[in-house]
Amino acid sequence: MSNTFLTSSDHWRNRYLLMRHGHSQANQQRLIISSPERGVEAFGLSSIGEQQLVNTVDDWAWPMPTRVVHSDFLRTTQTAARVANAFQLAMTPDKRLRERFFGELEGLTDKHYPDVWALDAQSAEHNHYQVEPVSTVAARMLAVLEDLEQQSKGETILIVSHGDPLQILLTALQGRPLTQHREQPALLPASITRVGVS
Repeated sequence: MSNTFLTSSDHWRNRYLLMRHGHSQANQQRLIISSPERGVEAFGLSSIGEQQLVNTVDDWAWPMPTRVVHSDFLRTTQTAARVANAFQLAMTPDKRLRERFFGELEGLTDKHYPDVWALDAQSAEHNHYQVEPVSTVAARMLAVLEDLEQQSKGETILIVSHGDPLQILLTALQGRPLTQHREQPALLPASITRVGVS
């Protein structure tokens, strides 16, 4: 699946392909896996996710990436590796691209996500259940882009991250209130969204 997201700004030095990881074992088991203690070493891609990545690479419909930067969680690392291997690119992990931490809800079923999202719609600063605030996620995700913009020019950089962080990032790039991040179209597993120079 492909989305195109063109910001109103013309300041971009690079093009970015924002990719959500493929369908994961956490998705399959309907679990919230957001802590590095669980997510870095376990809960990688499911068999569905593996096939999604085969299809994505075989039917690549985006500009060819020149760099791959990814969250160090297993599911994002495996996703990044499938694309990096296909284009013979090196991979760079960046902890700032990690999943949003869901605090006390870690390891519970994903039926709790809507509870957090309802609170997000009221405040981008809330940390009920010890959840990482939306504003904090936005700041770390934007910092990655800002650093990449300073480091290079004219590149096509694949950024592999997670659903909530990417939707929060896209909301921030659009200049909308962060409380509206769930109003963004849902990013499906293995989907890619283009931002930056056209």
